[in-house]
Amino acid sequence: MENTPVLLELGTDVDEPCLRADAARNRARLLDAAARLVAEHGAAGVTMEAVAAAAQVGKGTVFRRFGDRTGLLTALLDHSERKFQASILSGPAPLGPGAPPVERLRAFGCAALRRAADDLELQLAAEPCPDRRFLVPPRQVRYGHVLMLLRQAVPDADCELLAQTLMGYLEPALIHHLTRQCHMPMDRLQAGWFDLVERVTGSGGSR
Repeated sequence: MENTPVLLELGTDVDEPCLRADAARNRARLLDAAARLVAEHGAAGVTMEAVAAAAQVGKGTVFRRFGDRTGLLTALLDHSERKFQASILSGPAPLGPGAPPVERLRAFGCAALRRAADDLELQLAAEPCPDRRFLVPPRQVRYGHVLMLLRQAVPDADCELLAQTLMGYLEPALIHHLTRQCHMPMDRLQAGWFDLVERVTGSGGSR
């Protein structure tokens, strides 16, 4: 059974209950300001100071809500991540339940590649530091999903290590290198994902 995804809670609302609504509005205001900065200047233009100025609040307010710049950028990705996880847990097959595990692995990789391509600059800017990279809840949810499907498809394998191998293929930094620096088309990356899944699961003749 899949675990319910738990996304990283980036805000630290310490407001009294009567102020919670104001806190939520302030957080939304800050995220709107950050989104405008991304649209106008790219992710590199999003700093805690710039967001505070755009939202007309003190810099300390931004730090209290998001902790640091990585927390702020990750919060911007939160909404699309929730939609992505919902499609995995309850969307139509083969990405959602109801298809064989290998078909779901193929669909998962293609969907993750497409999402990375759409938000690549923001995802790169929001990359956690090395000691947090593999521990943030959104990645753990994805890893758990891949691990579950591998245990169904190849129960005798070392599925924990194989899941990490498959997740490595979907890292934003690698996708950036392959698409922007090596100029590989997304179709090639998707074909490579199919090939990797087939080799890992021994399902070469099943597609």
